[in-house]
Amino acid sequence: MRPTVLCFSGLDPSGGAGLQADIEAIGQSGSHAAIACTALTIQNSQQVFGFKATSKQLLLAQANAVIHDLPINTVKSGMLGTTENIAALAEFLSQHAELKYVLDPVLAANSGGHLGDMATLVEAFKVLIPRATLMTPNTVELRALTDCDDLHEATDKIFELGAKAVLVKGGHEKFPADLLINRLYIDGKLVHESECPRLDGEYHGSGCSLASFIAGRLALNDTLIKAVDIAEKWLFRALERADVPHLDGQRMPRRFI
Repeated sequence: MRPTVLCFSGLDPSGGAGLQADIEAIGQSGSHAAIACTALTIQNSQQVFGFKATSKQLLLAQANAVIHDLPINTVKSGMLGTTENIAALAEFLSQHAELKYVLDPVLAANSGGHLGDMATLVEAFKVLIPRATLMTPNTVELRALTDCDDLHEATDKIFELGAKAVLVKGGHEKFPADLLINRLYIDGKLVHESECPRLDGEYHGSGCSLASFIAGRLALNDTLIKAVDIAEKWLFRALERADVPHLDGQRMPRRFI
């Protein structure tokens, strides 16, 4: 069987982000996706209206049901939603320290709406940071996690908090206006920088898709640099061909390309 990534993430009814993005992106990467659902959300491609988190007990029961059944060697987390679920994932990872782990520190949805109390989540996430093989924060999340406005200081601070490798996604930065720049740091050192043309509009599920595709490639034993490089090129093509539910709203990556 294909290597498997176990995803801890929320269900997005629109199918643009969350678990559906995980499943599609990991499938496109060449790996198989298993699921531990952290929350049921009320959202569409344009807005988040609310969510109900899975209990810690139910979340761990889902994960434990598949961990010894499937060839899982990598974990990916997105929306966790509550401090209890963050603690549950930390407990699970401590029992399976051999697993690679991609941490997408989701604090809010691009479509609007906080996915839990941000200050509480920021503090709780600190237990997961040292466990991650790779973190994939956008610059808003990086600043929130470190309480640093300057990106260089924020990057230094995230490694002081125990990070091993961090992909800083530049999509939320206003400059340069025509380029999107991502930077991969390993052990505090810049090892890979990519840039691509900045596409028009906003996209629902782009961050989920990127982190999950990287996790899928890590499950196939790519190096971090190779996994990130392949994932970024794949995502750009998915965004170029994105579906447009509303002319003035967020677009949805077309992950089957």
